[in-house]
Amino acid sequence: MKVKDFEQKHIQKWNHYEATVAALEKGQKNVADVEEVPKMLRERCNELALARHRMYSVPMCEYLNQQVIRGHKLTVRNSGGFTEKILRFFAVGFPQSIRNEWKLFVLCWLVFLIPLFGMWASIHYDIDWVRSILGSSGMESMDEMYGKDARPLSEGRGETGADFLMFSHYVNNNIGIDFQIVAGGVLAGVGSLFILLMNGLGIGGAMAYVMEYGDPVRFFSFVSGHAPYELTGMVVAGMAGMRIGLGILNPGRMTRGRALLESGKKGLPLVYGAFALTFLAACVEGFWSAGPASSTIKYWVGFAGWAALAYYFIFAGRGKRAA
Repeated sequence: MKVKDFEQKHIQKWNHYEATVAALEKGQKNVADVEEVPKMLRERCNELALARHRMYSVPMCEYLNQQVIRGHKLTVRNSGGFTEKILRFFAVGFPQSIRNEWKLFVLCWLVFLIPLFGMWASIHYDIDWVRSILGSSGMESMDEMYGKDARPLSEGRGETGADFLMFSHYVNNNIGIDFQIVAGGVLAGVGSLFILLMNGLGIGGAMAYVMEYGDPVRFFSFVSGHAPYELTGMVVAGMAGMRIGLGILNPGRMTRGRALLESGKKGLPLVYGAFALTFLAACVEGFWSAGPASSTIKYWVGFAGWAALAYYFIFAGRGKRAA
């Protein structure tokens, strides 16, 4: 293709690109234009490489080179700082990652919920199932916290940093569980599913025991506020583990080591999101769940949490490009 034909073929795109870049350089920011620049910049880079390969005229190559430089400066400037990137990740990137992996989302919830409700139902037939999961020490712990004669959960909280101490404990414990779930993905995803299943059995057993022998209102009013974030964080960690596991099981043309690396990169947004949800759950559990608010208010806070997460995962970041 001759230089003149090459120019005529692309001139309209170049003019649009140059006008967009010029407007953004003057501070005339338009969200659609900002999001369009990286795509147009890639096209200019390809055209510059093609022009050099075909040894087109120096003015042509210099023109395209200048347009690439201008576009690159804009993308660097508009990529924002660290705080802006974090906000964009949670506003756009994380919910998009959940929607992109919706099959894993459903699978991990099922692996967690089926044993949970199965264990809950089993107590009506044979308590030995619950005993085998909780053990004697676990049942004693349930009696101490949620028994009918147990002391109020709010007793001693809010004094001498007790709330912060419990918050720190919850962060350490629950993020540790999430990390184990993610790491279980290295075992072809089986480890992640196993830990999810065991957590479902454990939580279902605790719930069943309290409903049968303890004070259900005390239990559900305590867990309702932080459960949406803690349980969802656990499931999202399972998704990250499964993404790693699937990369190992189906590496395609890559080596398994390379596939593990690539699937790990793809699962990183899920890991970040899982840890963020778990951290949020620890905040609620440490500073709210054991507080003196009525059970009705706590239930409504829990319902609001589930509704907010559902809305966030379904609608947040739609039609926008992740950073």
